[in-house]
Amino acid sequence: MKKRHLFILGTIAIMMVSCNNKKMTEVVEVPLPAAEEKMTLGNPEDVKAEKGVFEMVKLPYSYDALAPNIDAMTMEIHYSKHYLTYTNNLNKTVAGTEFETLPIEEILKKLDPNNSDLRNNAGGYYNHNSFWESMAPKAGGEPKDTLATAIARDFGSFDNFKIQFEETATKQFGSGWAWLIADKDGKLQVTSTSNQDNPLMQNALIKGTPILALDLWEHSYYLNYQYKRKKYIDAFFNVINWKKVEEKYEEAIKK
Repeated sequence: MKKRHLFILGTIAIMMVSCNNKKMTEVVEVPLPAAEEKMTLGNPEDVKAEKGVFEMVKLPYSYDALAPNIDAMTMEIHYSKHYLTYTNNLNKTVAGTEFETLPIEEILKKLDPNNSDLRNNAGGYYNHNSFWESMAPKAGGEPKDTLATAIARDFGSFDNFKIQFEETATKQFGSGWAWLIADKDGKLQVTSTSNQDNPLMQNALIKGTPILALDLWEHSYYLNYQYKRKKYIDAFFNVINWKKVEEKYEEAIKK
C-alpha cells in the first residue's frame, strides 16, 4: 500500500454519541504526533473486528486513495476507530439473541426503534458499509446505462438529482446521513436520516433500499473541511462509485 506522511498537531478525541445525544457510548482518544513528527498511515487490511457474526467490510482502497476529496487521516480514523467500534458493539449486542442469525438488512427491518443499542450499532454498521461502497478512486462523473435512465425518469435529469441530493444533505440538522434509495415500486428517491438510522428501519419517513450513502457525521469530514460541510458534500460527487450504485439499484428492483 502506498504510504503517506502527515504532520499533525495536538490530540484528537473521537466521540460517538447515542441516538438521544444524552449518553456517551464510546470515547476513543487518538494521540497525534507533535509538530515535525512523522506519522505513517496504517493499512485497512490490518484492522480486524473482535470475534462475532459480523465482519468489517474490507475497504477496497487505501486510506489516501480518495484524497484530496476525502483526506487520508479522516479515512483512517473513520474506518479503524468509528466503524470498528460499531462492528464490535453490534456483535456484542446481538450475541445470544434472536438477531444473531439474521442478515443485517433483516435486523434493521425488524428491530424495535426503542432498542437504542441495537438501533445505533446495527445502523452504524450497515450505514458505514454502504458509505465505503459508495466511493472509489478515480470515480465521480455521472452514472450510465440503467441507472442514468432511472435518474432521468424520476428526477428529470442528473443535474436535478444532484441539486436535490445536495440540498437534502445540507439541510440535515446535526449528525445523520443522506441517501439515494429505490422504494418498493422501484422509484428513486432522495432522503435523509438522523444519527445512525436508515431507510430500512420501521421509523423511516421514506422507506426503501439504500443504493447511495453519504455520511454527515462530523467525524467524516471535520479534519479537512471544519464547519464547511457544503464543500464536503460537493466533494463527495467527485468520488461516487456509480458502477457500484448501479449494481445496487439493479439488485433492488429485482426484489
